[in-house]
Amino acid sequence: MPPVTVRYFAGARAAAGTGTEAREAASLDQLVGQIVADHGERLERVLTACSFLIDGAQARDRTAPLSPGAVVDVLPPFAGG
Repeated sequence: MPPVTVRYFAGARAAAGTGTEAREAASLDQLVGQIVADHGERLERVLTACSFLIDGAQARDRTAPLSPGAVVDVLPPFAGG
């Protein structure tokens, strides 16, 4: 299975301790399980408020398969004005 690129932004980046990493996952659910297992409870808490983009499109179905080479963006809520 080709790797999926995971890009973390803002608070998700701080909680993961990295901005980008490669993973092998068949679905968003599987990917989230992997990153929580590796990065711990702090990232898990942040992920409850995050949105996910897969190749630039909002991910609504976490069980849908990830395409080979997909880019998954992990976006916490942003504040500003």
